[in-house]
Amino acid sequence: MDRMQSKAAVFDSPGLPLRMVDFPVPDPGPGEVLVRIRCATICGSDLHTIFGRRHSPTPSILGHEMVGDIAASGAGRLRDFFGRPLAIGDRVTWSMVWSCGDCYYCDYGLPSKCEHLFKFGHERIGGRRDLTGAYAEYCILPAGTAIFPVPANVPDLVAAPSNCATATVSAVLRNAGSVAGATVLVMGTGMLGLTACAMARAEGAAEVIAVERAPRRRELAWKFGATVLLDPEDSLLESIRAATGGHGVDCILEFAGTPEAGESALPLLRAGGHLVMAGAVFPARPMSVPAEDIVRRLLRVTGVYNYRPEDLGHALRFLSEQMTTYPFEDLIAARYPLSEINTAIGFSESEKPPRTAVFPDWNLCK
Repeated sequence: MDRMQSKAAVFDSPGLPLRMVDFPVPDPGPGEVLVRIRCATICGSDLHTIFGRRHSPTPSILGHEMVGDIAASGAGRLRDFFGRPLAIGDRVTWSMVWSCGDCYYCDYGLPSKCEHLFKFGHERIGGRRDLTGAYAEYCILPAGTAIFPVPANVPDLVAAPSNCATATVSAVLRNAGSVAGATVLVMGTGMLGLTACAMARAEGAAEVIAVERAPRRRELAWKFGATVLLDPEDSLLESIRAATGGHGVDCILEFAGTPEAGESALPLLRAGGHLVMAGAVFPARPMSVPAEDIVRRLLRVTGVYNYRPEDLGHALRFLSEQMTTYPFEDLIAARYPLSEINTAIGFSESEKPPRTAVFPDWNLCK
């Protein structure tokens, strides 16, 4: 009997189109789970890889934002991250990052820096687990993957980005600490920044100031909870002082990723304020900041990269609770079948929408 095949889009090198390849679908081993992908979304970091702005192993199956149905499982109990039973056919998503749980960094509560780290959509193909990226029909989850059922009221288009964008924002807000009653400034209103506006408001922020250069994105921030919109080309310092009685903001959540954004952020903080940076995920020039300012004004600067599995759980709860408050589905600008992945990538790069969706099974596009 012929083994079942899965189509997947293979990335070979920047400048080359992704090519469609058939891969044998593996039988899941002990503790492993096979998922049939329902929907994937194109993350900005994938575009950075495809267009050569950051390095990723090749050849590979890219894509790490995905939701799917459990198709099969290996020997052992089929459970979610919290130990609750799962079943064949359940709609799930899972942590973009797999960590061992036993190494030096895992013991120190830094699973995203695990010494044996495995990242979906970031691994070189050529072994048993080739199908570990989103731009495919199936994905195999190694034993120990943190799996989460998707709430029934969260559609595929909203669930797919949760295991990168929404979970990363959850990690950023966790690192920021309580924002209840605070004035929060969000730098960059792409997918993560817009989500951060909504999440900060949901967690009780009194004011959310969105800073964005692109007018279209800036205006979209209104719909996601921003109370003040600013253009970085204007005098940010004067505007922030006017809006905060001359003190500055309590917290800045940085998603722009440019050195200029980080450099302009510190003067906008009040004394004792907190800058949480998550946008700089590709090479750029060094950031220049006045160390004396950090010391004398008692500022805190925290970097966030990837997230803990608990952050994905929080992200899914947030989406479920806020589905009728914020128009998350509107962040998906276009939908393509997997067979048109290169067209989808070209659209995402040229138009720079928050997200573009890709459906391995076009019948699931709703």
